[in-house]
Amino acid sequence: MTNAAAVIGVKPKSVSDVPKEKLVAIESAAPAAGEPDTAAGTSRADPRRWLVLAVICVAQLMVVLDVTVMNLALPPAQEDLGFSNADRQWILTAYMLAFGSLLLFCGRLADLVGNKLIFLVGVAGFAAASALGGAATGFEMLVAARAGQGIFAALLAPAALSLLTTTFTDPRERGKAFGAFGAVAASGAGVGLLIGGGLTSTLSWRWCMYINVAFAAIALLGSVLPMGDKPKSSGVRLDVPGVLAVSSGMFCLVYGFSNAAEESWGAPSTWGFLVAGAVLLIVFGYWETRAAQPLLPPRIVLDRNRAGAYLTMLVVGGGMFGIFLFLIYYMQITLGYSAIESGVALMPMVVATGAAANVGNIKLMPRFGPRPLVLAGLVLSAAGSAWLTVIDANSGYVSVLLGPTVIAGAGMGFLFAAGLQTGTSGVGARDAGVASASLQIGQQLGGAIGTALLNTMAADAAADYLAGHARGRPSPELIELAAIDGYVAVFWWCTGIFAVGAVLCTLLLRGGPLPEDEAGDESAGGARPERTSPPPENRSSGPRDHGPEARVRFAR
Repeated sequence: MTNAAAVIGVKPKSVSDVPKEKLVAIESAAPAAGEPDTAAGTSRADPRRWLVLAVICVAQLMVVLDVTVMNLALPPAQEDLGFSNADRQWILTAYMLAFGSLLLFCGRLADLVGNKLIFLVGVAGFAAASALGGAATGFEMLVAARAGQGIFAALLAPAALSLLTTTFTDPRERGKAFGAFGAVAASGAGVGLLIGGGLTSTLSWRWCMYINVAFAAIALLGSVLPMGDKPKSSGVRLDVPGVLAVSSGMFCLVYGFSNAAEESWGAPSTWGFLVAGAVLLIVFGYWETRAAQPLLPPRIVLDRNRAGAYLTMLVVGGGMFGIFLFLIYYMQITLGYSAIESGVALMPMVVATGAAANVGNIKLMPRFGPRPLVLAGLVLSAAGSAWLTVIDANSGYVSVLLGPTVIAGAGMGFLFAAGLQTGTSGVGARDAGVASASLQIGQQLGGAIGTALLNTMAADAAADYLAGHARGRPSPELIELAAIDGYVAVFWWCTGIFAVGAVLCTLLLRGGPLPEDEAGDESAGGARPERTSPPPENRSSGPRDHGPEARVRFAR
């Protein structure tokens, strides 16, 4: 009896006996002579797949390092190139606008023309833009380079995660691969402090850009490796109205939130862009339900597990921004740490993040599924953030900072372990790029919201502190205490963000492990519906029948 017959418990005489309403797809289960069994996953037979993982992780590290490294490079770059404080924000905003607005389009582009090609173009382009930025002779040239970095990062990021999904199809190997990738994605900011601090202190701010060329050279070695790419999609057209709507909407939202962080929520350039962005995204959502070939098929985001993963990354982007940014401010401005010392101080957090990401993906996800990991990650992050509210002007590193940073780091590792793997689960190879981009959009949008909201909360708390304590002109000591009060307010807000996120994400995510067919079967190249087999306990555990009969897939 074929696998198809075993699924429904009958023994059809032929394929024609199957009711038409249950017939979803017919695929040949018998490989041609000399053809590898793709169902078993060819990547598992090639030991070079682990080199592919290394290449993908290096490329991801290049992208996540750049944000932190560029923050450290801004002050010396401003002094060297002579631009104003008002112009300085555009060095960061140009990157965020390009990256955030193009992610979904670039994710779908990877699905249409091939993940490997888009990945390599993204790596090469990011390196070229970085070299241009390192050689910048003026403000305009540096802004153009940063915008170029954002464009090519939007190509690289979803293609990298999609390649990871399609290269590692075995559930056990998939957990290891996502563990390594999640550790890099979660800990890159802390490593960036160390690298960026060393480069700006010993060489020049320009090397914060040039260093990307070295990372890209390593990543480009992937061009000779057997990445789990898929053939170009034939007969599939790009949803141009969807691209225009979502790209414009994301541009408006990112710009609006960036403006709120620099100006005020009441400024027309803030609320006007935010309203326009919201309207455009509503139009995009409506159009996607009507389009024949939507940019973001509704089935991608309507699955509870994937929707929960995207919400998790939104919460991570918003909450972790506060912990990283304001903790760095506190260490460097209040405690007097250098950039390198700040990076060293965060190394235990980086180690905890990497360990939790690997344990979560390899040991916990296969056994318990994403919901307990997300809950544990958000609770740990909330606990670490709440612990940081005890800081004062003379806090010791071991007594005050070490414990909460390690706890928050472990929480972040669990969140990336669950979020990255769940956000791409059950998605066919034809949609892997756009599903990966959706994860990146959640984190990007969360970071933009966190930037605006938490900066506002910190400024308001500091102003209230000065208003309540100042008698005349505030002293430097009082200004320092007001800044600490602002940091404490931010940490309390982060605690609330994680706590609310824990409730919402836990309610949204399904209980239990991800079904194995959702974790990897489709990513091998199939394009089947969301669920094509009964619950795990009813599955046939016997070997695959590669007889002459065609293998028939059924929708439940």
